[in-house]
Amino acid sequence: MLVFVTVGSTRFDALVEAAISEPVLSTLRDTGYDHLVLQRGNSTIESEEFKGESCTMRRHGVEIEIWRFKSSIQAECEQADLVISHAGSGTILDVLRLGKPLIVVPNPTLLDNHQEELASALQILGHLKATSIQDLASTIASFEPHNLVPFPPFDGIKFSKLVDEEMGFV
Repeated sequence: MLVFVTVGSTRFDALVEAAISEPVLSTLRDTGYDHLVLQRGNSTIESEEFKGESCTMRRHGVEIEIWRFKSSIQAECEQADLVISHAGSGTILDVLRLGKPLIVVPNPTLLDNHQEELASALQILGHLKATSIQDLASTIASFEPHNLVPFPPFDGIKFSKLVDEEMGFV
């Protein structure tokens, strides 16, 4: 089974390092995941195994593929059995619209902590699980994807009505 971890275009070293740490990899392996694809964005990796823009390695029973950027992460999201992501709104919406199980880790170093607010709101609605770097391994271990509430499909009529109301056309 495949888990895809993404930090988007940002730098989120803590999530990248956590994703390839022994506690997280062992938990992934123990819950049935044997392949991890990690999109690291501008993050750095403090590992002698990692050299250059991309690499593959095996750690703690998990095959790992690491790269910085691709023109799209759509294919990785579609193939993943689980997505672990920073709490960027674009990534969250893309993953939820695909109906994929999602664990988000808000980046606490961002200025206004908007990721925490979004993650919390969507967790309350039951669409995803939010966690911290420190709790990532235990969140993976206890995660029950079948308990998630499906995200509603986009409804363009509602959106256009909202814009019309906001602009005073209605």
